[in-house]
Amino acid sequence: MNIDKANQIDITRWLALGSLLGLIVLGLAWELWLAPIRPGGSLLALKVMPLCIPLAGILKKRMYTYRWVSLLVWLYFTEGVVRAWSDRPPGNYFAMFEIVLCLLLFTACALHVQIRLKNAPLPATPATAGSNTR
Repeated sequence: MNIDKANQIDITRWLALGSLLGLIVLGLAWELWLAPIRPGGSLLALKVMPLCIPLAGILKKRMYTYRWVSLLVWLYFTEGVVRAWSDRPPGNYFAMFEIVLCLLLFTACALHVQIRLKNAPLPATPATAGSNTR
């Protein structure tokens, strides 16, 4: 099965968007209702705020956004690993799901950037741009 480059870009874009939205929803639900640190929810739900910033860039297909999100996601991955190890059920199960979403987001962003760079037009060099030689 051969998938053309445009479809690969769309697949990675939708995977990145879905996993990013999944992290936002999981973070809010986890800290407010499902397994909050304090009964009734905690301010730790504010941790999803930085994840809302790249939504516009992902939707507008900005390569720079994919690059920095692939770095930002490791903060959430680290939180997931620590809490999967230290929290009690069901909090540790949510942390494991956070880890999976982070890995999906990183993979989607890295593949998206790789595919787009591979298909980018080559920059013009002075020899091919028709520069004057003396």
